[in-house]
Amino acid sequence: MIDDLQFGKRNKKGDWKPNEAIALPPMANAKRKMNLGGWLLGFIWPWNLMTVGLTALLWFFVIPPIDVMQTLSFDWIATLFAVNWIALFLWLGSWELVLYRKRSQERRFKYNNAFPSEKPADYFWFKDQNIDNFIRSMFISVPIMVAMEVFALWMFANGWGAISFATEQPILFVLLLIFIPILHEAYFFFAHWFLHWEPFYKWCHAVHHNSINPSPWTSMSNHPLEMFLQFLPAVIWIPLSPFLVLYHFNTVAFSSVLGHIGFEKIELGKEKTWDSHAYPHYLHHKHFDVNYCDDGYLPWDKWFGTWHDGTKEGEQLMQERFKAKVARKNKRAA
Repeated sequence: MIDDLQFGKRNKKGDWKPNEAIALPPMANAKRKMNLGGWLLGFIWPWNLMTVGLTALLWFFVIPPIDVMQTLSFDWIATLFAVNWIALFLWLGSWELVLYRKRSQERRFKYNNAFPSEKPADYFWFKDQNIDNFIRSMFISVPIMVAMEVFALWMFANGWGAISFATEQPILFVLLLIFIPILHEAYFFFAHWFLHWEPFYKWCHAVHHNSINPSPWTSMSNHPLEMFLQFLPAVIWIPLSPFLVLYHFNTVAFSSVLGHIGFEKIELGKEKTWDSHAYPHYLHHKHFDVNYCDDGYLPWDKWFGTWHDGTKEGEQLMQERFKAKVARKNKRAA
């Protein structure tokens, strides 16, 4: 068993935090620029390359011929829905089962000492965060995702795109595969910031933030409008390639779990661990007004003044920003 206190510390409530401050991406951190190659390797492997592989399986074994998709028929739409639903159920459910049901590593490296099931709340359906998040993810968000995929594929099949793009422009195609996760990060930051605007937050984004102590099922537990906004940029690839469309959808859906795992390190044995890098987004759920980026590829939070690196200094800066925000609000109201 690994001693998590070698890597962090716990407060009086038992909440764990890492000793080291959260590192910024290389382009915003001069000390890390020499390790740009290592950062790029970590960017590609394993998650983004795995998403490419998943999209390839979907494209070659599930997506029907072009002439079939020209008509919105039940068979191919139902197949696409079933495959997406099962894949996301297995993906999110596996993390939930191992870490939150079986509790394979108990509370070691867990940011919030409590498990969601230990704290029922009236604002969750059935007063249970796990049930609420599961229903919203699998029976609201996944159908929205599939409906948008169907629309994009139907448009492509009816002459809005060219299937030969990948073979005619292979270098550009590969570059776009690398670019799409970065585009998602850039778009997510501004869309996320917009959803924290008070009128939208109250009736839309608050659904997601009810889960102050996130778990894997929280990943896609969103208001329908928020889910629509997250998937919307994927349709820009319709004129180029349906593969890029599907890859963008999968990037949004399958990568979202990384910020909601709730553990700093995942134990792979008695000595080996895998770093989740989930702490920035955990702090966002905890404090609401920090770390709006999704995967940490871009330093938008640092540049726009919403960065929290997990240190006491970061906490102080957050409090100062909050006081300044309240002062501005009071000044406008006066």
